[in-house]
Amino acid sequence: MKKIIFGITSLGLGGAERVLVDLANRLSKDYDITIFMIYDGGELKKELDPKIRKVALYRKKYEELTKIDKLKASLKLIIYKKKIYNAIMKKGYSVQISFLEGPVTRLFSVKNKEDENNKTKKIAWIHNDISKVYGNGLKSAIKKLVDGKVYKKYDKLIFVSNENLKDFNKTYKWAKNSDEDIIRNYIDYNKILKKAEEIVDLPYDNKSINLLTVCRLVEQKALDRFIKVKKELEDEGIHFKVYIVGDGPLRYSLQKQIDSLNLTENFILLGKKENPYPYIKFCDYFCLLSYYEGYGMVLEEAKILNKPIIITNTAATECINGYENAIVLDNTFEGIKNGIREELKKDNAMYLKNEEGTSINDENEEKIIRKIKDIL
Repeated sequence: MKKIIFGITSLGLGGAERVLVDLANRLSKDYDITIFMIYDGGELKKELDPKIRKVALYRKKYEELTKIDKLKASLKLIIYKKKIYNAIMKKGYSVQISFLEGPVTRLFSVKNKEDENNKTKKIAWIHNDISKVYGNGLKSAIKKLVDGKVYKKYDKLIFVSNENLKDFNKTYKWAKNSDEDIIRNYIDYNKILKKAEEIVDLPYDNKSINLLTVCRLVEQKALDRFIKVKKELEDEGIHFKVYIVGDGPLRYSLQKQIDSLNLTENFILLGKKENPYPYIKFCDYFCLLSYYEGYGMVLEEAKILNKPIIITNTAATECINGYENAIVLDNTFEGIKNGIREELKKDNAMYLKNEEGTSINDENEEKIIRKIKDIL
């Protein structure tokens, strides 16, 4: 049986992490699968099939480390990269797949004599808009330069959307890998429908319109901008409630901003939820108002549950092509404010509540699996 290793930063609650778990479980029927994590303890780890081997470099979650420990971990990955790589790969894998941008992609780019002798195939999976993920400044410029050389060491690059591919090739004109492909994120349709039926204590106000976002609390998701939009619309007399499922480094500052604007009862950070699907199923609108996105896996999940969707103009618009119950807003403060105002005035969400969609089916799932198997 062919041995394949996937690498990812952790198996915490995130879109790419959920995709990897579902994909690994499906492929484990036909391949010997190992999941390597830099940081252990992710909530999704327990959803992996027991026969999948799990390996972690650090036994703690990233959030559990002190600032000094985080710095030490980063330096260790740089200084001892080759030694760590050799230790991970000592069992010999036919295919090595870095499933997320960043440290794992740099680590898996190492090549040794055993890789060359065994003709090991190296694949990098790219989920984000690479032109925006680095940010600005000297540190970002260095990362960009380093990663350009890193990606050249891979045999194949896989992108989750056409826009991701275009952005990558625009950013790395001088480091373009000739073997590139686009594969939509694999999603376990029936699993989502089943988990959406779980009974949870939902916070929604039946007298109000309830907007939901599921995301990491990071700058990319533009939640500070969403809070300001909410405040201005509330001041205009347009009342609705916003709920955010997820956690991240900006939680404290976002809560402080919410409280300072007297939005504590109307813009609510719910924290992490291992099963976000009942929250998606029963909201009135699902929103993803980010500065930039990859493919937006959570949008596929919202489509399966047939939710009205509001998003900003990012690469994630590919995800809602052909889905009638969605609107795309200009990716500006005014664009979001005006778009939400107009949509809520004509609110068409209520009659769709609790219905299920059919945006993804078993046939599409199998097409994705067949394409991946062809590459493996």
